[in-house]
Amino acid sequence: MPNETTLTTIRQAQQGRCWVILDAEGKILGRLASHAAGLLRGKHKRFFTPSVDCGDFVVVTNAAKVCVSGAKMEQKFYFRHSGYAKGKKIIPYKLQMERDPREVIYLAVKRMLPVNKLRAQQLTRLKIYPGPAHPHAAQISKKPQEANHG
Repeated sequence: MPNETTLTTIRQAQQGRCWVILDAEGKILGRLASHAAGLLRGKHKRFFTPSVDCGDFVVVTNAAKVCVSGAKMEQKFYFRHSGYAKGKKIIPYKLQMERDPREVIYLAVKRMLPVNKLRAQQLTRLKIYPGPAHPHAAQISKKPQEANHG
């Protein structure tokens, strides 16, 4: 049975969620994803506990304008397999960005979160949009913050 301080920490974590808006325009994919993963986990909070889901909501805008460094535009690819014989799919980064740039950021953030039971909950708070517009203006009461990501 959890003690009172543990319950207080869990309540603080769930009540104190805020909305952070990250603009992906001109940002490096990996750095953006690691910043978003840290916000989703709640590592920036003073009462961070790895076993408690205490992260914030993260809205990523301009996903279509994210950058990669070096020659990754031509060399990076996404692999998946259906489980059947000859069921592999290899999609180059450039083609995936044309099809759905949201999937690129989603996979980058997903792969930076630890593989445990909290990952699915944390990923539900990640909202990604290819353009600058997003429908989360109603959460103004939760004080959306423009994150300064360098």
